[in-house]
Amino acid sequence: MAYEKTTFDLSDLDRAISERNNYGMVKVLTKPGKDQILGAAICGPHAGDLLSEFVLSMKHGIGLNKILGTIHAYPTYAEAAKLTAGVWRKNHAPDWVFGLLQTYHRWRRNA
Repeated sequence: MAYEKTTFDLSDLDRAISERNNYGMVKVLTKPGKDQILGAAICGPHAGDLLSEFVLSMKHGIGLNKILGTIHAYPTYAEAAKLTAGVWRKNHAPDWVFGLLQTYHRWRRNA
């Protein structure tokens, strides 16, 4: 079965940093080009608690875009799911979007 892998390092999670538990990672497998979650693996502090959001998403067909659009309390470990979805989204954004945003921000800085 073909899949894409998206990872998020917990060293970038504010709650983990504040508690000095900033080690571990979240790995999510999705269908190629789609946000449908095929599986997830988490290692690090609170991994069992974090996994439940992905299990629920898989059971009910909720994709990474919906996780990204869900409000998560800050700063919590649960934010790792949203940030992982953000990494997936960034990897799937069309290249022209980044060029457009770069042009816009360059224009704003010089205005």
